[in-house]
Amino acid sequence: MLRFSKPMPLIQWIAFILFIMLFGISGFMLIENYSFLDALYMVVITISTIGYHEVKPLSDEGRLFNIVLIILSFSTFTYALARLTQYIISGEMTSYFKNRHLMQALEKMQYHVIICGFGRNGQQAANILRAHKIDFVVIEKNPDVMKSILQDVTYLLEDATDDNTLIKAGVQRARSMITTLPEDANNVFIVLSARSLNPTLQIISRASNQSATTKLHKAGADNVIMPDMIGGTHMATLVSKPDVLEFINYLSGEDGESIYIESVVYDKLPAHLKNTSLKDIMNWKKTGVNCIGVKDEKGKFFINPPDTIIVSNGMKIMVLGTRNQIAEMKKNFEF
Repeated sequence: MLRFSKPMPLIQWIAFILFIMLFGISGFMLIENYSFLDALYMVVITISTIGYHEVKPLSDEGRLFNIVLIILSFSTFTYALARLTQYIISGEMTSYFKNRHLMQALEKMQYHVIICGFGRNGQQAANILRAHKIDFVVIEKNPDVMKSILQDVTYLLEDATDDNTLIKAGVQRARSMITTLPEDANNVFIVLSARSLNPTLQIISRASNQSATTKLHKAGADNVIMPDMIGGTHMATLVSKPDVLEFINYLSGEDGESIYIESVVYDKLPAHLKNTSLKDIMNWKKTGVNCIGVKDEKGKFFINPPDTIIVSNGMKIMVLGTRNQIAEMKKNFEF
């Protein structure tokens, strides 16, 4: 859980106490001509009400000053103790330190995913990302939604349509953003803001109406998903090709722990493998992955491409393998 709180009251109390101590030290040094150490000693025994003897008898002015110091210090310490007790009992202190830790963790996040909205679609996206061990942060403004979530989710309890919220979520360092708000207008606004903050960000947006699809693409969304349409297609495919769809779900879902699909971008290839054949690329430091497709610079896919195809600038290679095989391949290609 991640929220942004006001400065911790404990810091203010410590500042008050230090101010009173400095006030007392200065007063004893000026009125009684005490040394710094003697003045500090007098302030400590006065504030703590221990009752030790004075360093030397106080003058009338010194006694009056000491009365003021006792009243100020007693009032401050009584208030501070009451507030501190309330702060601890209410759990605010624990929440503060927890939020501070999560805030620091969020600031260190790099190449993560931002999920805007944590309804059914947002939660499902989070489950898939977690299964594939991809870091993500959720932006959700409804506290009741987050209270019902049992998992430890890093989130901002704020409005995703606010540019400052996107910046706090690290949009300029993120790899992708998924916006799943039910209102298409809000999704369009978020996409516009995110695209202006990070031109290279991959943006995937939900759309409720077909008319919003074009607007979202113009706003900067790379992909627009209509859950209702996908749901109908999914159900129809279960009737016509149940085994194929079950296999695809296994590859992309939470259960597909050992299977992974990855794209190898031309720019990530070693220099000696650029503009070479697919066979040369797949045979270099073989890790067991298999090529299942190639996407050319125009966005056209070639399924099960021939080994002789030349991989040139702007192309991507789609590979399939176990998680360990994919990790080894990434290590070889250093991406």
